[in-house]
Amino acid sequence: MSIKIIFLLFFIFIFSVQAQAQRNLGARPTDTGGMLMAEQSCYDVKWYDLNIEVNPQQRSIQGVLTLNAVIVQPVEFIVLDLDTLLSIDSVFIKNARNVFQIFKFERRGWKVWISLGTMYQPGTNVTLSVAYGGKPRTALRPPWVGGFVWSSTADGHPWIGVACQNDGADIWWPCKDHPSDEPDSVRIHVTIPQSLICTSNGRLRSITQNTNETHTYHWFVSTPINNYGLSINIAPYKTIEADYKSITGEIIPVTYWVLPENVEKGQKLFTQILEHLRFHEELLGPYPFRKDKYGVAETPYLGMEHQTIIAYGNNYKNNDWGFDFLHHHELSHEWWGNLVTAADWTDIWIHEGFGAYMQQLYVEKLHGVKAYHQSMAVSRPKIRNAKPVAERRARSLAESYLVAPDYIESDGDNYNKGTWILQTMRYLIGDKDFFTSLRRMTYPDSASERIIDGRQCRFVSTDDYLATVETISKKDLAWFFEVYLRQPVLPKLISKIEGTKLLLRWEAPNGLYFPMPVAVQFGKDIKRIDMSRGYAEIAIPKNTHPVIDPDQWILMDVSK
Repeated sequence: MSIKIIFLLFFIFIFSVQAQAQRNLGARPTDTGGMLMAEQSCYDVKWYDLNIEVNPQQRSIQGVLTLNAVIVQPVEFIVLDLDTLLSIDSVFIKNARNVFQIFKFERRGWKVWISLGTMYQPGTNVTLSVAYGGKPRTALRPPWVGGFVWSSTADGHPWIGVACQNDGADIWWPCKDHPSDEPDSVRIHVTIPQSLICTSNGRLRSITQNTNETHTYHWFVSTPINNYGLSINIAPYKTIEADYKSITGEIIPVTYWVLPENVEKGQKLFTQILEHLRFHEELLGPYPFRKDKYGVAETPYLGMEHQTIIAYGNNYKNNDWGFDFLHHHELSHEWWGNLVTAADWTDIWIHEGFGAYMQQLYVEKLHGVKAYHQSMAVSRPKIRNAKPVAERRARSLAESYLVAPDYIESDGDNYNKGTWILQTMRYLIGDKDFFTSLRRMTYPDSASERIIDGRQCRFVSTDDYLATVETISKKDLAWFFEVYLRQPVLPKLISKIEGTKLLLRWEAPNGLYFPMPVAVQFGKDIKRIDMSRGYAEIAIPKNTHPVIDPDQWILMDVSK
């Protein structure tokens, strides 16, 4: 064997080892969601209290997580999730005398098994604390491969963020890492050097000055919140603030935490922040978290929909349509993801597809329907159709959101195919019913729009949207969901001209029923052709050539 071949094989081996290490670090130990084990489905978290100290120099954290839960099924163990990179010092449980008592625990990979010592019965209230710490996972490609993001400002001050949607909140604090169990409230206490500022979810209650050149920020989230939506942002921030009057008449504090070197750019973005907020309120109903705030923090990564403290890192760039799509998209998640949340990651398209469609509707508002269709056309070639958008089974986020086998690339269909599914629904049931369905997915009725104590937050599923659009449109639409969401293959429209007749026929995957009406243009006239039998035969007017779906409203297979 020649020396060149030996060196070539050596480099291939090194590359494969590095690639595998990248996958191991950034991908699959850090999945989230999926099927819940019995020892986790047995309890319902009521609140979390996270007390954490962040050491920027050592890139380490030390903290205590306290949770309160109600037992819903008989159980002898409570199981939490926590990254193996973080160690646990001790676990305490509050006993019948209201005193914390040390309890035994066992680490089994990412699971923390806590022995209760006896069988706890439904209705029992449990309060436990976990003291933990270490050097948390560093984000390799935030926010997609997440963890702590350790960065610096222009003048060298620490600039720190956390993103964990694809990985789970357990990469930085002990929790029940599943979207189906949101706490009713969260207290967050963050100790950092006095030269820095910490912003987080909810409202700032106070700041404690400590004797060791640190101070502690005390934040409180007064409503339910998904685990990955909890985050902290640390930097020598400046603030841009305004009181925003909601469509309800309530005053909402709006704050942008901006790096000192970007204050002037931040002022320009802040104008858009308020405009985007008004657009979403008018379309979807009032901002859900009026009791807390609307906040945006400049972050060293692109962005994330952390509830009431949106992460923004788009470098103040407007898109081709003249607005900052990143802020607009992350803001949309205050409704799609934070107000209404998928109880299982199999329905994440409700977060991403609905959220992404808001940007298309904003293009339409700013520039009209022609620009809207131009913008939609850009996303059409990105649709993969590799797997169902909303499969009928529990799925982890990686299964729903990422591409196998590496699980470090977004599938994209939750966004792009999701927007086209919504556009097709809009075409099918008409603007009036469609926009009503958006409003009733966020708020089931006008009375719920006035609630701000947490009851406005709820879990939703794909079947909930089916029920909503059927109720509003008074149409049977189960077939639409079967074809577009429950399996991956697109329907195909077969067209043929025979003499003076246009023949149309739908070919739906697996022989599924698909009576989608089709718009056909003859000259200046557009006719909506009934396809309830799956096919149609239309006489072609003289001196015209039929154009099928002239505005491209329908999501279908357009391959030859």
